[in-house]
Amino acid sequence: MTSAAGDAPLWQPEPERIEAAAVTRFQRWAAERYGAPADGGYAALHRWSVEELDTFWQAVADWFDVRFSSPYDAVLGDRTMPGAQWFPGATLNYAEHALRTADDPLRADAPALLYVDETHTQVSVGWHELRRQVGSLAAELRGLGVRPGDRVSGYLPNIPQAVVAFLATAAVGGVWTSCAPDFGARSVLDRFQQVEPVVLFTVDGYRYGGKEHDRTATVAELRGELPTLRAVVHIPLLGTDAPDGALEWSALTAADTEPVYEQVAFEHPLWVLYSSGTTGLPKAIVQSQGGILLEHFKQIGLHCDLGPDDRFFWYTSTGWMMWNFLVSGLLTGTTVVLYDGSPGFPDVGAQWRVAEQTGATLFGTSAAYVMACRKAGIHPGRDQDLSRVQCVATTGSPLPPDGFRWLHDEVAEDLWIASVSGGTDVCSCFAGAVPTLPVHIGELQAPCLGTDLQSWDPDGEPLTDEVGELVVTAPMPSMPVRFWNDPDGSRYHDSYFDTYPGVWRHGDWITLTDRGSVVIHGRSDSTLNRQGVRMGSADIYEAVERLPEIRESLVIGIEEPDGGYWMPLFVHLAEGATLDDGLRDSIKRTIRENLSPRHVPDEVIEVPGIPHTLTGKRIEVPVKRLLQGTELSKAVNPGSIDNLELLHFYEELARGRR
Repeated sequence: MTSAAGDAPLWQPEPERIEAAAVTRFQRWAAERYGAPADGGYAALHRWSVEELDTFWQAVADWFDVRFSSPYDAVLGDRTMPGAQWFPGATLNYAEHALRTADDPLRADAPALLYVDETHTQVSVGWHELRRQVGSLAAELRGLGVRPGDRVSGYLPNIPQAVVAFLATAAVGGVWTSCAPDFGARSVLDRFQQVEPVVLFTVDGYRYGGKEHDRTATVAELRGELPTLRAVVHIPLLGTDAPDGALEWSALTAADTEPVYEQVAFEHPLWVLYSSGTTGLPKAIVQSQGGILLEHFKQIGLHCDLGPDDRFFWYTSTGWMMWNFLVSGLLTGTTVVLYDGSPGFPDVGAQWRVAEQTGATLFGTSAAYVMACRKAGIHPGRDQDLSRVQCVATTGSPLPPDGFRWLHDEVAEDLWIASVSGGTDVCSCFAGAVPTLPVHIGELQAPCLGTDLQSWDPDGEPLTDEVGELVVTAPMPSMPVRFWNDPDGSRYHDSYFDTYPGVWRHGDWITLTDRGSVVIHGRSDSTLNRQGVRMGSADIYEAVERLPEIRESLVIGIEEPDGGYWMPLFVHLAEGATLDDGLRDSIKRTIRENLSPRHVPDEVIEVPGIPHTLTGKRIEVPVKRLLQGTELSKAVNPGSIDNLELLHFYEELARGRR
């Protein structure tokens, strides 16, 4: 692929906008104090940020006034990956920074959170009130014996109580972890049992798609299967009484108590996020208080250009890293918009109405949602007042060219469109939003500051204008400090560093263009990625193969050229079984009830058998490549497959779909 550097951009920021951008002011300031280049724009600043990595991150900490309660010995004590040591000696607290806007008497009653549900009822939580609730709950957690390093879990939707519970956990030095309530019990336990939480925050149910979904039975199962729990906190979203032995949310958040912020080491765990679980249990990814603090200050304050006058809305759930990223909008004094409900209820235009209602200045969503809006033929720029929306950001999958055009035509011509790409693994972006650069159709604007992003061929040689593996050749503060229950670090190493020693390989196909922009081509591995949420095939196999009619199954996700996503489930039936409408319905119902509606496949297709490696593992990547049109000889090493003949079925299916 060539970037056609002469192509006219879809959008170009006005000089006034460039001048006002925080990243412009940061560059000018860093040039005076830290030797950053004063000229050359973003490209020069980025080059300096990776060549002078220590100095850059020191400048970020200084610019955003990071409060170190103990000084650091160095910015980067050891830059070896994995295992880089950031700001050794330093102590701080993430929650203290997230709530410090409450110290400003002029903003104490301004909204820190705006919460909207499917009825479009809006609830505002002011900065002072948010800090009061966090202070009350943090004191109660300490009273329950929660100590630094203890895990606190949330089975919660995207509601203000989830933010309060997370910040209170961070304030006491606990380690937060959460799942959305549309996860079935098995999916939750696969995650929470690994980290052994001592407190569980739960709801009695949630509302989605105009319906109430009771989760009391699931909560009871979680309580029974998490023996380390010392306390369960009940949030009555559907109005029910607390079950026996559970504590009431209202009682724990009633006091007028100033938060006490535990000062923890820079690398102290902040939260545990989870991988999709493609080949077994999800990886429990641990990220640090200091690493997330610095990375999110940079990402939200410089790349997203968000500050106290902004309102930050991203459609997400608590089971996706974008929720954690969204909450970090508090760091820059930004009002965070929480929406709890279906993205398409009562119709596909729902998210745009939330943006209008809340006055969102940055509206984040998935590429799939944008394409669904385009397909539905809606006109949000005409039908809603979106005059406050300065930027529409998309992630989860690459935004197709038609998505760029639709946003430009149907939202606003003077619209900053930020397609971004990162991952749960770093809870941030590798490439995407830059407020001072033009937007070209189908391209991410640039690699992010402090991110030495490259495209490599199989031999580790960098590529320009050619598709290669996305790699990061220098450490980022938000890279995992470790995986939970990975004492020798082997699982962490094997996940990112086994292909190119000492270099992070992420698992995406990427092109770096000659003008410095970035094109993402989707996953280079077999991770499912639907509606912006990465999912594990192992979860689906476990659910489906409980059915007696199913001998074995294989699920594949295919990114299609028009921006769609096709997720077929292939089933090898037990002897005597027939794939009729009844069995198809049973399969889909089982997946929906045990996992979530997102996990339900687009099609269920009977196959003569499931191919495996010689060691008995299902092969997903070769089948995906076949379905994308790759020749059999190039899709798989024939010597690694137990029954090569089975692959001809998928080869023929691909031909039939073309």
